Amino acid sequence: MGIEKDIQQENFRSIYQKLSINLIFSNNWITEKIKLVLQEEDITHQQYNILRILRGSKKPLSTLQIRERMLDKMSDTSRIVERLVKKDLVEKKVCDTDKRLVDVRISQNGLDVLKRLDEKNGELDAILDNLSPNEAAQLSDLLDKMRERI
Repeated sequence: MGIEKDIQQENFRSIYQKLSINLIFSNNWITEKIKLVLQEEDITHQQYNILRILRGSKKPLSTLQIRERMLDKMSDTSRIVERLVKKDLVEKKVCDTDKRLVDVRISQNGLDVLKRLDEKNGELDAILDNLSPNEAAQLSDLLDKMRERI
């Protein structure tokens, strides 16, 4: 099975067009697989990304700092943070040093959600386990190389 069969298209303008289409298709495919795991905790992949960023930072971050670290730079970070506040997964407070900024930190409930999701890491990894560890490393290196030009 290849991208040709997946999207029912035989010809591509170039191998680079085929690669671009395959990357977009594959991104959407893996996003849907991850969404199935995350929906059990009623969070989106952007919310999951923010929770992991906050857990990893070990200190409160501004929404600007969160946005800089996000996988999806086009996300409306402030809106996503507000949804996490409503779910009691993060806490916000005015920054002590700069009153124009808001500090965001993960709540205990947010840590609990991540702990439950950490138990599903094997399930998340299994999405790509048809690749050998060497193939996964090679593909990751190739994707890094592709972005070097940007």
